[in-house]
Formats: sequence, structure tokens, C-alpha cells
Amino acid sequence: MKKGKVYLVGAGPGDPGLLTLKAKKALEEADVVIYDYLANKRFLNFCKEEAEKIYVGKKGGAHTLPQEEINKLLVKKAEEGKTIVRLKGGDPFLFGRGGEEAETLFEENISFEVIPGITSAIAVPAYAGIPVTHRNYTSTLAIITGHEAEDKEESKIDFSALSKIGTLIFLMGVKNLPNIVKRLMEEGKSPETPVAVIQWGTLPKQKTATGTLKNIVEKVKEKGITAPAIIIIGEVVKLREKFNWFETKPLFGKKIVVTRTREQASKLVEKLEELGAMCYEIPTIKIEAVVDEKIYQTIEKLSSYDWIIFTSENGVKFFFKVLWEKGKDLRVLGNSKVAVIGSSTKTFLENMGIRADLIPEKEFTQEGLISAFSRIDIKDKNILIPRAKEAREVLPQRLKEMGAKVDVLPVYETKTCEESKEKLRNIFEEGVDIVTFTSSSTVKNFFKLIEETERSYLKDILFASIGPITSATLRKFGFEPHIEAKEYTIEGLVNAIKNFLKNRG
Repeated sequence: MKKGKVYLVGAGPGDPGLLTLKAKKALEEADVVIYDYLANKRFLNFCKEEAEKIYVGKKGGAHTLPQEEINKLLVKKAEEGKTIVRLKGGDPFLFGRGGEEAETLFEENISFEVIPGITSAIAVPAYAGIPVTHRNYTSTLAIITGHEAEDKEESKIDFSALSKIGTLIFLMGVKNLPNIVKRLMEEGKSPETPVAVIQWGTLPKQKTATGTLKNIVEKVKEKGITAPAIIIIGEVVKLREKFNWFETKPLFGKKIVVTRTREQASKLVEKLEELGAMCYEIPTIKIEAVVDEKIYQTIEKLSSYDWIIFTSENGVKFFFKVLWEKGKDLRVLGNSKVAVIGSSTKTFLENMGIRADLIPEKEFTQEGLISAFSRIDIKDKNILIPRAKEAREVLPQRLKEMGAKVDVLPVYETKTCEESKEKLRNIFEEGVDIVTFTSSSTVKNFFKLIEETERSYLKDILFASIGPITSATLRKFGFEPHIEAKEYTIEGLVNAIKNFLKNRG
């Protein structure tokens, strides 16, 4: 059997946006992914569904798998002819033991490639507002491991030489911080030298302590900073007062639960994270296609409809899924006009190559669309509404009252995502600031997953609703929405959260 290939891939410092394009491509093509503790688990979403994912991380000195066993695992999977991604936090060749893994692969005559990652040594200080070099402060930089091999009898770190370098960055050194500052001051480094210690750098849970060599140990204890963290020592730390851009984002550190389906959550998560939020994707619903012969029969007579109305992105997605499955394309729509309920559905439809003929001007609800239709003569017009199996009947009923002939076609249904039950319980015990709801179905299924005895967790949590219909559903369960979007879109919801917290101070 032909041997496979191993990619030693740097996952970067934590922020998912800092993964390289080449690393993403490797993950998409991998048969096996062997990943570490500090590699963001969201990257596993890039993998093929059938890819084997093996965790071999080390946390707090506890090894899931010793390095020698990891080396053997890489060889074993490669000898099976697999394409393997060895996903490591930061850069694989900077204190990542990637060199040792490469040596093993070379000795076993296994093809490998190194895909560098953005190292935390530079990225984390940047996210804390600290440039590691600056022409007015220093042009020299040293990156040092703060955690040497345990079998070394004495340190090989030359603190005398380090004391003369402008910026020092210690990785994995929090546990050894007292000794580091002691040794540097013994070698002549001024006790007033600025120091920053940053935990979980580049992530919304980033925490930073600043001080000087003489007091940083106490400052770190006060802030409760533990591993994983890095230490920056040097005059450049003073620039944090001017350049602290990340920790001052409007939603920085806020813990927000996103209850949309897993497939739809990414857009909301992306926008919230851009503002500094820490998002938990915990879908309360999952969407499944409706299998019904009526759908196929309707597809065969699409050209007979004067209007087709889409009330959601899912309606568009599942309608066209059936269309393609039947070997048809947009031509079967004939002269049908198309209406949509809101801007996101309009954009989604445009990506399918269709421009909407009608959209509510302001209120993106069934009532808003009814108002738009009230200015058009639809008497005796044939209208098709592909939608969810369970939905409000306001729109079809009112269109019929206007004289239209309306066919409602359920193309998808919403079900409770039972696998999220335990995740929700764990997250609420950990602490949450905001829960977002983007539809009535997310509300209904959220409360199906939350036991009556667990609702005490919700008393201090803010509820954010995408619009009045969703808010009304929330009230039926006895909870008042604290935040409601003025524009009933994802952008509107994000803006409402941001403005609420800003006004709240």
C-alpha cells in the first residue's frame, strides 16, 4: 500500500479568522485530523464529515497521549495510506514539537509538508495592543519558552543575555513567572520594566494583567490569570494604553448563546464575534425536508402560478433543492413573479439568480407583506407559498380574503435539537449574558429543552429577539424580551444588542 502524507499545520493563536487559507484547504482534504488542546475546535467544521478526528492535547501538564505515542500514531495512519493533518496551536515549529514529529516522519520515509501558523508570540501581544517592536522603543526581540523539558537538570536559558534585549516574550511561562522575573532582575533588568501577561489571547475571553517586573506576580494573582498565557516584557508594553483595540470592542467578553440551526448560525456568530462577543452555538432547532408526493406534483405545474412567495431562507433552500432533484431549473418558473418577506430572504434568493418583485418596505413580517400586496390587484391570481410545515396562517388567509387562490406547500419542518439539551444546561451553569432568538420556533424549542427546574438559571439572562412575532412567542412562556430588533434581520438584531449594552453602560 502506498504511504499517505502528513501535513504539520499551525492552527494559529485561537481566533478562527487567523487560520491560513492553506491550512483550511488541508483540513478540507484530510482523512485524519490529529489535534491539540490549543487548536480551536471550530476548525474541525472544515473537515469532511467522514474524517477521523483524534484529540491528543495536553492541558495543565496532563497528556492525553505522550509525544512518542503521537509520533507513532502519525506513522500508523500514514502507513494506512491516509492524508493526515497534525493540527497544532500557533506554529508547529515554534515550541510546538513539530520538529520532533518531522524527524520521525523523515526517519520512516513518510512524505510531509509544513504549513506555518500565526504564532501567539506576535498575535497575542497585537490583540492586547502591544507591538513587539517599535523604532522608538526597541528593535530587538527574543521569544523564549517559559516551560523547558522536565528532564533538564538545569535551565539552558541565558538570562544574562536576555536582560539586554528590548522585548522578551515567554510562551507557556505563567507557572514559572516568579522565577523569570527574579532571574531577570538579578541580571540587571530594571524592576520598573513594564510587563504584560495575557491569557487566552485573540479570543473574546482574553484577559490581560499589566505591571512591572517587581509587581507583576501579584497583579497576575489579582486578575486570576492562569495558563494558557504569554508574558511580554519590555518598554513596548506601555503602548497598550494607546493601542488596546480588541478588549475595547462593544461586545467584548459577553457570553452569547445562538439558538439558530447549526447551518444558519455562522452569519450571526460571525457578526457578534466581530464585536468581541464569545458565542456559543447551541441550536435549539434542526431543519429537515418534508417528503410528500404533493411537492413533486406542484413542481410539475409551477408555470401556472402568478406569484411564488418565500417567507424564509429555508423556504428558498428546500424549494430549490426539490427543483434540482427533479432535474429542473429556473426556467420552470415561467412568468411567475416572486415576493419575499425580508431582506435576508431577498439576498438569499438573488444568490439563486432571481430578483424579488415584491418586498415589504419596512416591516419584514407576514403583516408587512400583506400590506405590500394590498396595493396590487391579486383577485383570481394563483399564489404558491413554499414554507415550513408549521407556520402562522395570517398570510395565506389574508391573501385569500383579497380574492387570490392560495396553495401552501410545506417543504421543510422544524424539530427540536435534543442533542443540545445537555450543552444548554452546562452553559447556563457556567454563566451566560444573552440568549438570542431569531424565530418563534427557536423560542418554542428552547423551552422544550429547558426543564422547569432549570429556569432559575434564566433570571439574570438578557433575551434578544429578532422582532415582535418572536417576542410575542417569548412572552407566552413568561419571559419579557429585553432587546428587540427594529429591523427584523440578523444585522438588525446585532445592532439592537450593541445599542442596548451601550445605553445600559
